[in-house]
Amino acid sequence: MVDRPLSDLSIPVSPDSGPPQHPTGARWRRTVPSGWLAASLVIALLVALPVLIVGSRIMVPTDGVWSHLASTVLPRYLGNTAALMAGVGTGVLVIGVGTAWLVTMCRFPGRRALEWALLLPMAVPAYVMAYTYTDLLQYVGPVQTALRETFGWTRRDYWFPEIRSLGGAVAVLSFVLYPYVYLLARAAFLEQSVCVLEVSRTLGAGAWRTFLRVALPLARPAIVAGLALAMMEVLADFGTVQYFAVDTFTTGIYRTWFALGEPVAAAQLAGVLLLFVLVVLAMERTSRGRARYHHSTGRYRPLPSYELTGWRAAAALSACLLPLLLGFAVPVGVLFKLTLEGGDALFGPVFLTLATNSFTLAGITALAAVALASLIAYGLRLEPTPLLRGAARVASMGYAVPGSVIAVGILIPAAALDNAVDGFMRAQFGVSTGLLLSGTIVALVYAYLVRFLAVSFNTVEASLGKIRPSMDQAARVLGYGPGRTMTRVHAPLMKGSLLTAGLLVFVDVMKELPATMIVRPFNFDTLAVRVYTLASDERLAEASTAAIAIVAVGIIPVVMLSRAIAKSRPGEG
Repeated sequence: MVDRPLSDLSIPVSPDSGPPQHPTGARWRRTVPSGWLAASLVIALLVALPVLIVGSRIMVPTDGVWSHLASTVLPRYLGNTAALMAGVGTGVLVIGVGTAWLVTMCRFPGRRALEWALLLPMAVPAYVMAYTYTDLLQYVGPVQTALRETFGWTRRDYWFPEIRSLGGAVAVLSFVLYPYVYLLARAAFLEQSVCVLEVSRTLGAGAWRTFLRVALPLARPAIVAGLALAMMEVLADFGTVQYFAVDTFTTGIYRTWFALGEPVAAAQLAGVLLLFVLVVLAMERTSRGRARYHHSTGRYRPLPSYELTGWRAAAALSACLLPLLLGFAVPVGVLFKLTLEGGDALFGPVFLTLATNSFTLAGITALAAVALASLIAYGLRLEPTPLLRGAARVASMGYAVPGSVIAVGILIPAAALDNAVDGFMRAQFGVSTGLLLSGTIVALVYAYLVRFLAVSFNTVEASLGKIRPSMDQAARVLGYGPGRTMTRVHAPLMKGSLLTAGLLVFVDVMKELPATMIVRPFNFDTLAVRVYTLASDERLAEASTAAIAIVAVGIIPVVMLSRAIAKSRPGEG
């Protein structure tokens, strides 16, 4: 789409002011406070620090451990990780984009309820879903037991897919992670200009052709951002693939670091994993080329929708209900059944404490992540220097690194700083300061920000990229500085995407496990820690109570923010 010139905005321009410049041009740069860019760079580097610390060990000699890993298990890690990404990537794209288009652009029974209900699988941790489906589908589970009792079969009389396999991991992760693509794709469809879709209809394009030729290309940045988030979540997943005995980079990193006691070799495996992510993201940006996705009009009215009746309405309803059923209703039903049959004997006041801890950490991290992501993304818009762009990309890599690796990357500098301060205070004043950062809430929130900044940054950057540069030019003519332009011009236009970014971070923090277990303060537990502790001891019935609590706490913001996103544009909701 081609941007309109500044004159089309009916804003008077002084004759001696010269032609308008691009916001990143030289004249705009003179108006940019150096503090804004410096703050963006410092924040990006601080978030990237743990990843850089881990990466700094890549070239450290390992006394033959790395060569042994490369010749034995590395090919299996590569193959399983690539297959897992390909399978889950295909699944989340088909489910996420398809359901987003149906509930946004089509009218059929149940559409309003499905708009927010399709987000519910986000509240279910992947490792919890792995436990529940294993209990449901294993040989002694209720499904196979019912088949044998109904038809009189024995083990050799029938074939049943093995849930604890690569295919099972692909299925479980696809139904857990498709909301990433669904949420961003739906927000992108809602933000699209009504004029473009009306032109498509005027030219005789039907619903299917409008989707493929107009809506899908315009929503590409948001869809790719959601896909990137899902892929990095796949790369960092540990609970699901470990329980299903699928060897990936993540399980290899854990095994090498904690079982073999080789942190350097584990860091080198993490470096290969980061390189894998960088190649994928570079390929996407190269394929995008010089294309831009700015809005070409300011007209926002209710989007044209397609009325579905008969078998089409039934097919649309079924397509939206199936991922909701398999990704939420079935696992939650199994958890409720286990809770009623046994449950956690300690359910009560302790769970109120655990829920409060989880909710507080998630809320603080979500607000901080959105604020920091907005600052970095807008800093890149003002001055896309190679240094700031590289720092932002490295800071976003934390999402693809296992939580325990990030935790170690944080504990190393935190412990060094604590020891330095303690040594200074002992030498000067004879007072011991103890641990100031290690094992504190501050360090835990820092770990979450390193882990999940990419969630908010990708969302904010994709939304900011769709705002025409002429909006910055107009703000400059009216005397707005960069900060005021961001808060008064861009933020209102990005309201839905900012809420989306906050929602994604909130739910991810609620489910985060490895970093929480390593960095959390002493005697400070969350619902996720309680679930894993019980489930790892095969006490799934007791773990189901905490798992239900995670789902219950996560559902409230999912519903509220989903409705707020739908109402963030005039004419919606």
